[in-house]
Amino acid sequence: MSFFAHPTAVIDEGCFIGDNTKIWHFSHIMSGAIIGESCNIGQNVMVASGVTLGKSVKVQNNVSIYTGVTCEDDVFLGPSCVFTNVVNPRSTVNRKDEYSPTHVGRGATIGANATIICGRTIGAWSFIGAGAVVTKDVPDYALVVGNPARQVGWISKMGHKLAFNALGLAQCSQGRDWYRIVVEKGANGQKETVVEVVNEEQ
Repeated sequence: MSFFAHPTAVIDEGCFIGDNTKIWHFSHIMSGAIIGESCNIGQNVMVASGVTLGKSVKVQNNVSIYTGVTCEDDVFLGPSCVFTNVVNPRSTVNRKDEYSPTHVGRGATIGANATIICGRTIGAWSFIGAGAVVTKDVPDYALVVGNPARQVGWISKMGHKLAFNALGLAQCSQGRDWYRIVVEKGANGQKETVVEVVNEEQ
């Protein structure tokens, strides 16, 4: 196993760190954490026991990732973004058996100072704007901002807002990928709007 850790980083025994990962100043990786290969863990980051980070995850400075958080490959966690893992914390009440898991899908971006309330699913390739407070699940490719976070559009894998035509199609302004809006029935029988890739640039 070959990874880089700055001399000031604290790496507990019993964690897993993938090849080519870099861990910078004053960060703490706790026993039981799993970090994939080619990740970049910035300064003053805490990765708790029970956290799983996929490949090529970038964690910017001053982020604490608490037990119950899973990030898939290619996730970006912006500076000082916040995860919670208990809905109703109290100093005098031990709720370690009540952690609510949070799942961040592949390629998602969580902006600087955003807060993710526990128990949420953040969709693949979605984009959480800086300072947003996420209290509900976020669909794939969704762009959400504000407090509480609300969806204001859709975003491409390259990180550009999508403008759909009358046929419900949009092309990324940077890549050649096309995206399509689809209306389908959700688990509760109500109509849900989702976005899917029509063709992917190779």
